[in-house]
Amino acid sequence: MFRLLFAFALASSATHALAQNPDPNYGRNLAAACASCHGTNGVSQPGMPHLAGRDRSEIARLLEDFRSGKRPATVMHQIAKGYSDDQIAAIAAYLSAQKAK
Repeated sequence: MFRLLFAFALASSATHALAQNPDPNYGRNLAAACASCHGTNGVSQPGMPHLAGRDRSEIARLLEDFRSGKRPATVMHQIAKGYSDDQIAAIAAYLSAQKAK
């Protein structure tokens, strides 16, 4: 029982430490998964939508719509289901801050 309580306390303090010092690259690291289709930093090749510089709330809404199935897709609905609300917000913040070309 002591080991379980110790493990819980350790995990709680680690979570608290992460909340106190968030990773400044968190959104960038999550958005890296988008690069294979949407290009590095959200600047894609012709035929694929650019994400760089788009409105933050629009990016978040699109991801949420893919996740819920409201917006049809071939693979985006599966990808978006893997992200939490906080992760979607971080991705949207990062991509919206990138320069559109």
